[in-house]
This record gives sequence, C-alpha cells and structure tokens, in this order.
Amino acid sequence: MATSMRVTGAWVQLLTDWLDKENLPAPELRSILDSRGPADIVALPLWRELLARAVALRPELPAPGLAIGALVQPRHVGVLGYLTLTCQTLGEVMLAYQRYESLFYGRDLVEVEAGADRMTMRWPAAVAVGELADSVSVAAMITFIRRLLERRLVPLRVSFVFAAPDAGVRRAYREFLGCPVAFGAGHTSVSFPLSFLGLSLPRSDAASRALLDHQARALLRALPDSDDFDRALQRTLVGLLPEGRVSLRRVAERLHVSPRTLQRRLAGRALSWQMLLDRTREQLADQYLADRSLTLGEIALLLGYSEHSAFSRAYRQWTGRTPERARRSASGW
Repeated sequence: MATSMRVTGAWVQLLTDWLDKENLPAPELRSILDSRGPADIVALPLWRELLARAVALRPELPAPGLAIGALVQPRHVGVLGYLTLTCQTLGEVMLAYQRYESLFYGRDLVEVEAGADRMTMRWPAAVAVGELADSVSVAAMITFIRRLLERRLVPLRVSFVFAAPDAGVRRAYREFLGCPVAFGAGHTSVSFPLSFLGLSLPRSDAASRALLDHQARALLRALPDSDDFDRALQRTLVGLLPEGRVSLRRVAERLHVSPRTLQRRLAGRALSWQMLLDRTREQLADQYLADRSLTLGEIALLLGYSEHSAFSRAYRQWTGRTPERARRSASGW
C-alpha cells in the first residue's frame, strides 16, 4: 500500500512567513500553523486547505503560490537543507533531492530524464498536489537553486498539470520563472540545460552560511587545533556520511592520499579512524538535535546510520543518554 503524501511542519512555515510579509493577522489560521512543530507531519489535504484559506485573504494577487514559494529558506526544507551543504555542484543537489525526496513528501515521486542537451525533473499528473501546492513547490525549488548559485538561473521550460489560468496570471508565471510555461500538461516538470549540472555552489548565501558556520563549530569541537588537512578531512567526512558508506579507504581516495598515509596522520594526533568518526558524529549529532526541523530518523541519515536505532545506541555510548533526552534537555523540557 502506497504511503500517503504529506509535507513537514517546517515546510508549512512558509505560509506563516508569507502571512507576516503580507501583514495578515489571520489568528485562526496562524493558530493551526503554530501548532505544528518543524518535524511534525502535515497531511497533504490539510496543507492544501491552509494554502487556500491564506490566499483567499489576498484575492487580488495574480499568482500567490509563486510569492509563497519565493520565501523559501534552508530551514523550510529540513534535512534537504543540510544535504545541500555536502554538494559541490548543482548536479549533486539534484541527485540529493531525488534520493531523499521521500523524507519530504513521504514518497518517492520525481522522475529524472536526461537528454542530449537538457535534464528534466517531472512529477506525473497522478501525484499532482494541486494548483497552489504545485506552484509553491516549483517556485521554492527555483528560488532555492537561485540562492545556492547566487544567480537568476532560468529553466528551459516549466509545465504544470492544472489548467491554464487567465492571461495576467500566465504572464506572472513567465516573469517569475523566466522561461516558457505550459499548463494542462501531462506532468508537472522543470527542464534545465544539461550544462547547469556542473555549476559550482559558491556557498555565500546567508542562510546556507549560517548552517555551514554551525557545522564548522561542531567540527572544531570534534578536532580542535586543526590544520588545513584536518579541515579537508572533516569536510570530506561530512559529505560522505549521508551516503551511508563512509570508510577510511573512501575518505583517503577523496583526499588523494593512501589509506596508510591517512592512518599515519591520524596517529600523529593520537586518533584512530574509529575515534575520529565517533567524535565527528557526536559533535554533529548535538548540532542536529538542536534543530527541531530534523527528525531523529533524519539525523541518523545525516550521520550515516541505516536506521534510528543504530544512531540511538551509538549516542548512548558517547553520552550516556538517549537522543530524545538530549533534545528535551536542549529545549528546556
């Protein structure tokens, strides 16, 4: 039986941010939004209802879904925000989204097609989430990528399954996306030039920098007095952990040194490979536990564990307490 589609509490906070931007009190609507924590699950029908109630407050806006999606920040996408920090290129970001989309919607939905000159991400009409929700999602994806790249990336083409709106609304979509937009299509889709996949991420967007700074502080606690090689080692570790296949050999390959050389460098710091791995995971775990948008299962994924229980056992060995207790303590519960 297929898992029901849903979104996260972190995602629906986009709507709170839009209400703030539009100076809309909407006390009843805000009460519902505020009752959802970042890691909570929000059923798709409820998300659609909340969107409809919100945009009804500003009926004169031509394409409110685009305006809502344009407010996206890493905190709205939870674990995917952290995963993008492990990516060096836009192509890696797309791969991370494809691999972990189910953490966001509860199901794997996206289909990726690569042609001679373009890459297309598409979502079949059978899993369309509605005009408003689809518009928010596509606008957020394009905005998020533009912020990562610090440039106004323009897709080749975007399509939606919902029927064509009036001329003024169609114009708003073309102006926002900067490309031809089709309506009433068989898929919701976004196509990019294949060359875009090699674009490097500059990492200076303020929100991304904030996540990186938190990560850097955690790694500094794991390996104080680190030099350039140590920092490169830690960045490589963080990038490989979510893949679940981190090993001394793979890290050594990424650093272009032999496993023996890496072991010798670690021994010079009175560290073994396992000690470094555990210390890094522990410090990152404390950082991730402080972020309420991340579930314990997502934290386990970011740290390279196949399941939550394996992470919990390791965390108890490191700290003498469970991740749940550590999170409650950090929250003052």
